[in-house]
Amino acid sequence: MTMLALPTVLDQLKALAQDTRYELVRHLAQGERCVCDLEELLDLPQSKVSYHLGILKDAGLITSEQRGKNMYYTLKREPMFLLGGQLLTSLFPDQPLAIDQVKSMC
Repeated sequence: MTMLALPTVLDQLKALAQDTRYELVRHLAQGERCVCDLEELLDLPQSKVSYHLGILKDAGLITSEQRGKNMYYTLKREPMFLLGGQLLTSLFPDQPLAIDQVKSMC
């Protein structure tokens, strides 16, 4: 059995950086949605919506649940809230958080 790597901060940012996926996340922030509802909200065909939902799911930002013939999607709130802190930690891994500038050219 192969273990899949957890999505990185960069993976999550890439997923959110595309307009359609950002709009999907905005709609899912309002609550669980069926893929058919998302198609109508975005005025896109099911294949395009499903493609973008797959990228968000691979990035660890949403979950899905099959109910009958329909697939329902939910935003995972914790990764969204942690994203900012993880980004800062990855940009400044060895630096304590400080508000004062250490070195200045002027």
